[in-house]
Amino acid sequence: MRKSSNFITEIDTTLASKLKKELEDQGFDLSQPVYTIFQAKKKGVSCTLYTSGKLMVQGKEKDDFINYYLEPKILRNFSYTYPETAVDMSPHIGVDEAGKGDVFGPLCIAALYADEKMISKLITMGIRDSKHLSDSTIIKFASKIKQEYPHAVIQIFPKRYNELYDQFKNLNHLLAWGHATAIEKLLKKTDCRTVLIDQFASEHIVENALKRKALAVALSQRHRGEEDIVVAGASILARAAFVQGIEKLSSQFNLNFPKGASSLVIKAGQQFVRSHGESPLNEVAKLHFKTIKYFV
Repeated sequence: MRKSSNFITEIDTTLASKLKKELEDQGFDLSQPVYTIFQAKKKGVSCTLYTSGKLMVQGKEKDDFINYYLEPKILRNFSYTYPETAVDMSPHIGVDEAGKGDVFGPLCIAALYADEKMISKLITMGIRDSKHLSDSTIIKFASKIKQEYPHAVIQIFPKRYNELYDQFKNLNHLLAWGHATAIEKLLKKTDCRTVLIDQFASEHIVENALKRKALAVALSQRHRGEEDIVVAGASILARAAFVQGIEKLSSQFNLNFPKGASSLVIKAGQQFVRSHGESPLNEVAKLHFKTIKYFV
């Protein structure tokens, strides 16, 4: 759904000083045109609070400003980010993964079920794609979701991951097996058979993985699937499992394992080999990454 070039809402003017200070802290330039309490501008975003209490936000960067600051911090509602007419409120399972692009740490796949009432609560909580949240926020959200929602999380640590990769010879087939396994676990907790995943490969790859497990579901696969709030919730569960998993390995081997596949990862890998030798790499790293060759 295409959103308007202007966003207009009303706020309690007692929040004006809080909003003004936080915008200043974010690097906005403040002024006070006639009939306004203030106007704040920076590249891509203009925010004007009128004396009536009306707040107008404009600019090509306004969506991120509204989604990740204004709604969760000031408005405390998410009618712009998740207008209910645009949200699939029907009961369904969402599935997403984390750790696929990280040399160190586990691959994690999570499946989450929510019905209409649960989806409304996810909206109110401020759930969104985990890529836009800090790790500490992800851990808090994940804890709450796990307490209140049917879910399943598959945490595949490197030793098992490397065994599976040797078996499948292909990352997408391994991912499909992981998605099917998470779905299988969650189907035991709910009667729902409607599943949406963040598409990562040709549709038949996951479909075949489900067939091999004899799982009959109505599967939809969508690029940017995390725009669906239930998939976004699953992305939080998966990311939390990844963060906790890589921290567990860091504690076990007394070495900070960086995320991703950057030069920091190479340095950590070299340090690990100096301390522990090459053989235990199998326990901390996904060995098919080309980055591994720089560790030794």
